[in-house]
Amino acid sequence: MSRYKDEQCRVCRREGQKLFLKGSRCYSDKCSISRRNYAPGQHGQKRAKLSEYGTQLREKQKTKSYYGVGERQFRKYFDMASNKKGVTGENLLQILESRLDNVVYRLGFGSSRAQARQFVNHGLFAVNGKRVDIASYLVKAGDVISVREIKKDNPTIKANVEENQARPVPEWLEKNSETLSGKVVRLASREDVDIPIEEHLIVELYSK
Repeated sequence: MSRYKDEQCRVCRREGQKLFLKGSRCYSDKCSISRRNYAPGQHGQKRAKLSEYGTQLREKQKTKSYYGVGERQFRKYFDMASNKKGVTGENLLQILESRLDNVVYRLGFGSSRAQARQFVNHGLFAVNGKRVDIASYLVKAGDVISVREIKKDNPTIKANVEENQARPVPEWLEKNSETLSGKVVRLASREDVDIPIEEHLIVELYSK
């Protein structure tokens, strides 16, 4: 799947808000939004008023950037959400939150979702004791996510755990810093998603 390979801070500037794509940098004075809170490019400071379609498109692009998901996979998630019982937009966010790379990030083992995705792809984590190296793997209620025994001495993960001690873990997850593991108590609900996303705009976009 193709990935955005340009400077991540340009994405935040394009959306006009922090997407926390660079880990600790986003909380420092080096954050691009703090220094240049306007869109990148020659005409970045001239923000044009968006049409209805443009507003919906930007919301979709922002959500994709948050979770590091490409267009084809995002559309697949939307189709899954629309086929489930309940509200489509809320189902979509629940599916995105259930991605293994997002869970690793939410547990504080990764400083950003991109780093968490890299950890998963490199086989550092296990689900219910079995090695899983697919970042898009969808966890279920009751699943236990842990750093593999042979990877527990990884200095980056240890540093992340120490640095993120004060960062709250969502109520739908349980974390054990000593064993470097976490458990999915239940799937995320809309109230658990602290990201400023207006999912109804995405639903409207795909419903056209």
